[in-house]
Amino acid sequence: MDLRIFTEPQQGASYDQLLAVARTAEEHGFGAFFRSDHLLRMGRATGLPAYTDAWTTLAGLARDTSTIRLGTLVTPVTFRPVGSFPAIVAQVDHMSGGRLEVGLGAGWYKEEHEAYGLPFPGPKARYDLLEDQLQILFGLWSAGPGEGFDFSGRTCSVHLQADPLRPLQRPHPPVILGGAGGRRNSRLAAAYANEFNVPFAPLEQVKAVYGAVRQRCEATGRDPASMVWSVAQVLCCGASEAEVARRANAIGREVGELRANGLAGLPGEVLDKIGAFARAGAQRIYLQVLDLSDLDHLHLVAEEVMAHLPG
Repeated sequence: MDLRIFTEPQQGASYDQLLAVARTAEEHGFGAFFRSDHLLRMGRATGLPAYTDAWTTLAGLARDTSTIRLGTLVTPVTFRPVGSFPAIVAQVDHMSGGRLEVGLGAGWYKEEHEAYGLPFPGPKARYDLLEDQLQILFGLWSAGPGEGFDFSGRTCSVHLQADPLRPLQRPHPPVILGGAGGRRNSRLAAAYANEFNVPFAPLEQVKAVYGAVRQRCEATGRDPASMVWSVAQVLCCGASEAEVARRANAIGREVGELRANGLAGLPGEVLDKIGAFARAGAQRIYLQVLDLSDLDHLHLVAEEVMAHLPG
């Protein structure tokens, strides 16, 4: 089981805070540092000290960290023009020395788009954007040396040279898709995803979504074992009940609710829940860390949870 750290900076974060979490995760051997790609707070958070752009953050972390993998969970295709996004991906991958992973989604947060004056079309149109983005990325990445790439899709046309837009990783950085396993979601995952993620869902729902995507893979001749299967879950671990309660209070949540809906409790409880997700087919878990100032939280999980995982 691969444990990764996942942050939500739209709730309020500075680059220095994100860097401290990323470096702590790197020092303790977590598999990756990921962040959301949002520009507007959710719930009762203040959004302070700042909203931060996901890809600007990744570019900074690419230079300010050394070994940890980096990515977004996930970038909405509504945020950046699909034709120019490959240049961002390629540059950050080179800046990181080949440590980038690309999480992509159709977007869902309508209020965020309205706040920034971004178009927010209906689900079909957003999935059209996502499919065009995937076809452009994979078309460029698969083009031969010296070749151009011409594409006319549902939402745009591009005429690009592949060589100047190649990432460092070959054949390309891993691509992460996620969702609820609907018809189009499953089709795109089977065609393009190196990893499929189910975010913040209970165990039985995770099993059902994995099953739907596996069926689609098999129907198209893809071996489901060629895909990494992951989940995202909120983290609230403590060495004592008092520490669990303190960490829950710091993120405005109730201990009982966190135990029911996330990876919460004493280290042994968290290990048991991780084991249940592993038996459901998950190979990787993104630990949603909401209190970016609590670096001891990462230390505890590294020493008392991650160190006791099989393998």
